[in-house]
Amino acid sequence: MPRATVDINPGQRPDEDPSLAVRNNGGTPPAAAPAPAGRREALLVLSFGGPRGHDDVMPFLENVTRGRGVPRERLLDVAEHYHHFGGVSPINEQNEALVAAIREDLAANGVDMPVYWGNRNWDPYVEDVWQQMTDDGIEHVYVLATSAYASYSGCRQYHEDVARARIATGGGPTAEKLPHYFDTPGFVRANADALAAALAQLPEEHRATARLVATAHSIPDAMADVAGPDGHAYEAELLAAARAVVDAVEPGRDLDLVWQSRSGPPSVPWLEPDVNDHLRALHENGETAVVLFPIGFVSDHLEVIWDLDNEAEETAGELGLAFVRAATAGTHPAFVAMVRELLQERRAGGEPRLGTNCPAACCFVRRPAGRPRDQEPSPA
Repeated sequence: MPRATVDINPGQRPDEDPSLAVRNNGGTPPAAAPAPAGRREALLVLSFGGPRGHDDVMPFLENVTRGRGVPRERLLDVAEHYHHFGGVSPINEQNEALVAAIREDLAANGVDMPVYWGNRNWDPYVEDVWQQMTDDGIEHVYVLATSAYASYSGCRQYHEDVARARIATGGGPTAEKLPHYFDTPGFVRANADALAAALAQLPEEHRATARLVATAHSIPDAMADVAGPDGHAYEAELLAAARAVVDAVEPGRDLDLVWQSRSGPPSVPWLEPDVNDHLRALHENGETAVVLFPIGFVSDHLEVIWDLDNEAEETAGELGLAFVRAATAGTHPAFVAMVRELLQERRAGGEPRLGTNCPAACCFVRRPAGRPRDQEPSPA
């Protein structure tokens, strides 16, 4: 069901102090000191959400695009992608599997902490989960966003989700988002293992020469310009992650970073090149094989399956390119262990890093008065 819009900045400009990170933490910056003994804490896996059946698809898409002036014709086109898979987004099952794996890892390593799961755009809504945590007596929440990178949609909007949930429930536990994890050993290892496995699927004659192409969700140029404290952190973090993954498999091998899943109107510039255009350019340059690794995503949800396993693979087939798509981090043991390590880092009083203690204006996209919110990526 659609949710009412909540003003998370009453009487304050969104790009002015106190920042969302400070307000969500109860008015003080996230601490560079050990967690107080006896505080009742929890981990919240916070994600995008997705429909669970045909009847959910249009209400879900209306949630995602509310206030952005997206034509209904565009929503109907996107809805067909979901209906192709029975109206069920795989992101739900993937998040359930991730939560189960995190719970098992925490228990196996002596970390006694409940793990919850909430979404921005569909059930279980973060507001409802926040109320549940409040009722359960949780005092402080560590938030793992299912995005590893800086950007409005990838980081700041998750801070907004927490702020909205705290307002909707009259406060509840204080909260801090775990930092960006694009460069953590666990995330890199999970993606490196997936890339190595994908390379091994190619015919042997193509393995040494196949072009390695990292993909991530395109965002508007205006959003990329303000990502991170100094701008363009989204591209920089993605490139650093892709470089680390490739170097873990074949040090120094060339790679490309390209974009997928654009959803904005043609009049709004978005990051380019699109993955399909890039495949055509590779073919024109004489390349014969390609391995895509979707470094910008943490699970094989609909945008990965539709945009890469359908559209990009079809483009490669038309061009005669040998094609393999690597898996995402998913529930790889190294990725799951990374979650625990980030949690332990914060509980032990590690210096708050970007993503946890973000400046007030970080990733804030300014919009002219009266302009619809058309800057956020939509599902494919």
